[in-house]
Amino acid sequence: MKTKYIFVIGGVMSGVGKGITVASIGRILANRGMRVSAIKIDPYINIDAGTMNPIEHGEVFVTNDGDETDQDIGNYERFLDTDVNSSNYMTTGRVYQSVIQKERSMGYKGRCVQVVPHIPLEVIGRIKNASKKANADVMIIEIGGTVGEYENILFLEAARMMKLDDPDGVIFVLVSYLPVPGHLGEMKTKPTQHASRTLNNSGLQADIVIARGHEVLDEPRREKLAFFCSLRSKDDIIPAPDVRNIYEIPYNFEKYNLSKIIAKKLKLRLKEKDGSMWANFIKKMRTADKKIKVAVIGKYFGTGNYTLSDSYISVIEAIKTAAWYNGAIPELTWIDSEKYERDSKRLKELSGFNAIVVPGGFGTRGVEGVIAAIKYAREKKIPYLGLCYGMQLAAIEFARHVLHYKDAHTVECNPISSNIIIQVNPNQAKNIQEAKYGGTMRLGAYGCTLKKGSQVRKLYGADKISERHRHRFEFNNKYRDELDKAGMKIVGVNNESNLVEIIELKDHPFFVGSQFHPEFNSRPLRPHPLFMGLIKAAVNRKK
Repeated sequence: MKTKYIFVIGGVMSGVGKGITVASIGRILANRGMRVSAIKIDPYINIDAGTMNPIEHGEVFVTNDGDETDQDIGNYERFLDTDVNSSNYMTTGRVYQSVIQKERSMGYKGRCVQVVPHIPLEVIGRIKNASKKANADVMIIEIGGTVGEYENILFLEAARMMKLDDPDGVIFVLVSYLPVPGHLGEMKTKPTQHASRTLNNSGLQADIVIARGHEVLDEPRREKLAFFCSLRSKDDIIPAPDVRNIYEIPYNFEKYNLSKIIAKKLKLRLKEKDGSMWANFIKKMRTADKKIKVAVIGKYFGTGNYTLSDSYISVIEAIKTAAWYNGAIPELTWIDSEKYERDSKRLKELSGFNAIVVPGGFGTRGVEGVIAAIKYAREKKIPYLGLCYGMQLAAIEFARHVLHYKDAHTVECNPISSNIIIQVNPNQAKNIQEAKYGGTMRLGAYGCTLKKGSQVRKLYGADKISERHRHRFEFNNKYRDELDKAGMKIVGVNNESNLVEIIELKDHPFFVGSQFHPEFNSRPLRPHPLFMGLIKAAVNRKK
């Protein structure tokens, strides 16, 4: 079957759910027998998301093949329950870099290389290459930002050229916000009308409009939007109100027969609906009834008066999924570790939590507060999961307070310490010295052998696993035997490099640290073993 393409474009404002729309459309088509994959196009000049500030940009999601991508790639993987690789992610910088490299190597055979058509042609080539690699019946392409932004013009031109080449194989979905001004109390369609006409200015016509809003779009406004946005029927306007949980969005779309509408426009032959696995997952989510309190202690939460949990979106979704499978409803509390540095007495508040998670991070800010919280979790037997930096700081805390190496630290924070528990990866030292930071960390999937009889071996149910990494610093094997003998067991190792991957504490309900990021492999249909273990211990603690 020839691959069909769905472009998802934003209108009015960003952040209203294009990524979730892509993922949800993919889910409903997969439920109807289609092989679906998805691409994210970011308009940034950055080559990848690796050097972006997580407070401004959100989580950096790492693929199996080691690409540092936008967090929407994580949404695609979770909803589609499939791996999405580097070929499915592009940025303006990445596209221009390829064209310039091709020109430098005489790839254009001396011709004049122009922004149009060569940049759009490069975009099209990347889309088709990703579709071929994924063997996709349907490829969904999300263009970041909103229509009308100068940065998106060349991507929209690529979409126009693809539509011109295959009129029956390409459709456009406009995701647009319909505000309800407080002083009016009425949902307004005019901003979406303007977004639709701005899209027309790029030579594109929306085939479907996803009408985002706080409330359900009513029938008169569906008809009005269909008329003014030049759609054939109000059925092509899909109401998309706010929901309590994003995983219910595919069901909401199917209430309006979205899969059938897409199939008709793209001439797809759908199979009978088979969403039984997704339905079982939703049932677990809806029937969970045991509330548990989980503290997430980190440093990328605040900007002004706002809390930005998107910095750790994969961690959040992994916690939620594991909780639902354990019949629990997680109540997450974001704690900036710096407050424990200012007032250590506040650590007592952690006794009210059923579990503590310390996610990844870099730098010195808030580190002593995190270490103090880890010590509290260790001594008070509170279930603990440390991810990447959370694992490294757990090892440092243990070295300080059990092995009595008072100045134990990571070389990143205290390079003159006499007890460097976490050292720079020898392969990374040159990169740091030469300020080569983009795409140079230990990235992507690496193997790990688990110790027989360990808690994590029982959770995984396997001797060998593969997990995704993103870091420059590693556990110093000089201290490996000392920690192990004192009760902090080394239970997971990468055999090729002899690097420590997992630690767990002896005589503790659940105290595990992983050098890798297990959250990247957690899926709604397959919750991650480490998060399952944490939540089970949290439920038991509450009992």
